[in-house]
Amino acid sequence: MDSYERYRTRKRRGALLALTVAGGLLLTACGGSTDDGSRASDRDISGLPAPAHGDQEGTSEQEGREAAPDHLSTFALDVDTASYDYARRTLADGRRPDPSTVRPEEFVNSFRQDYERPDGDGFSVTVDGARTDDEDWSLVRVGLATRTTERAGERPPAALTFVIDISGSMAEPGRLDLAQESLSVMTDRLRDDDSVAIVTFSDEAETVLPMTRLDGHRDEIHDVISELDTRDSTNLGAGVETGYETAVEGLREGATNRVVLVSDALANTGDTDADTILERISGERREHGITLFGVGVGSDYGDALMERLADKGDGHTVYVSGTEEARKVFCEELPRNIDLTARDAKAQVAFDPETVEEFRLVGYDNRRVADEDFRDDRVDGGEVGPGHTVTALYAVRTEPGAEGHLATATVRWLDPDTRDPHEESGDLETDALHDSLRAAPSRFQVTAVAAYFADALRSGDDRYHRLPGAPAPLAELADHARALAGTTKDGAVRELAEAIEQAARRD
Repeated sequence: MDSYERYRTRKRRGALLALTVAGGLLLTACGGSTDDGSRASDRDISGLPAPAHGDQEGTSEQEGREAAPDHLSTFALDVDTASYDYARRTLADGRRPDPSTVRPEEFVNSFRQDYERPDGDGFSVTVDGARTDDEDWSLVRVGLATRTTERAGERPPAALTFVIDISGSMAEPGRLDLAQESLSVMTDRLRDDDSVAIVTFSDEAETVLPMTRLDGHRDEIHDVISELDTRDSTNLGAGVETGYETAVEGLREGATNRVVLVSDALANTGDTDADTILERISGERREHGITLFGVGVGSDYGDALMERLADKGDGHTVYVSGTEEARKVFCEELPRNIDLTARDAKAQVAFDPETVEEFRLVGYDNRRVADEDFRDDRVDGGEVGPGHTVTALYAVRTEPGAEGHLATATVRWLDPDTRDPHEESGDLETDALHDSLRAAPSRFQVTAVAAYFADALRSGDDRYHRLPGAPAPLAELADHARALAGTTKDGAVRELAEAIEQAARRD
């Protein structure tokens, strides 16, 4: 099966509507606001956005019938970046990453974007695209952005429970020692009204520091961090369970409560299945809304387990391999994730059947949501904080000579405090497509290069199609990335070029 779900749309809207009505599925306009301040539901949107929540009658009657070709793509938002950083580490060590660890959306979301930001909580929606050298194929980018990070004093206090892996494998340089150094620096940078708890685990789990205010206790916290030492096997399940118990015991009303798991995720004792581990702490997660932030370390790393834990734990993952990366994660990214601007955020893109013949979403394989669940707020989405951007890239094949409306993208989220639902939408017309990738803005080109790179790294797996317009030799892609690094003056893009060059040498 393709990594990118393959969808086809009918060329005649009448046929699509006939089948839809016959199945009892009423398609209505999305309720998001548009750039001109009107509601999307007040306009005639030719992209046929998502069905209104609750209008699902007759679905069972469609069983056995020919299904209408799908024009919708729905996924939970994801701000993970671990896959890209682990791939860079693997390439630097002289190996190519296993294709199963390559998640293209995490490559794409590892780079700064220049989307317009909303004034308040919620999202802005940007939709743009560029034609490729492959006939009738374009790349379409859906960009979602939250407000900028506010001054540190304006965020709510944090109650962070750190669950630290001290198993034998963490003795390798760049694992426990890196975590200790980073936690020590972060302890100095957190506010006086923040709180920290520390749980360690090897074959068993232990709370070595109950929830403790930073004010007047920094020396005590530093002492606990410095005394961490490696022991035996890895009972990750016990660590997560004890971590959540400790977080609940130290729960602070009005604060943002998080569990931060620092591990190589090489579980070998006790529960080693993400679903089983999370089921044991499901009550704490649901009742108190405590999310999981996963920090992966180590040259050998249990990527699949950590990624699934974070996805199912309503959080996200990062991977660190050096001091600079670790300080960025603990001192910049983690504080940025203390505050939440959106819960259970999902996106749905409605492609116009009159202009679009087929499309593929790049990545998000583990984040797909059934189209009819877009407005079912009981279905998990992604948790997103201030200062974040989320990017989804599509390969889109348009009808020959097609003109007019191409797609409508809608993001739906719940207010983190009231749980009230909100939506915002954006549109793309065919005449807004750039004539070529090189003619597109530099940040769009970076997005494409990152996706092409991920595509190439897992091209050895015959389940995946190559993206349209992909340069055949990786060296050509590396040259493009190098040129973009010069244009953007962005060190992260320079590192991307270096990683592509390393991969090209191993072709």
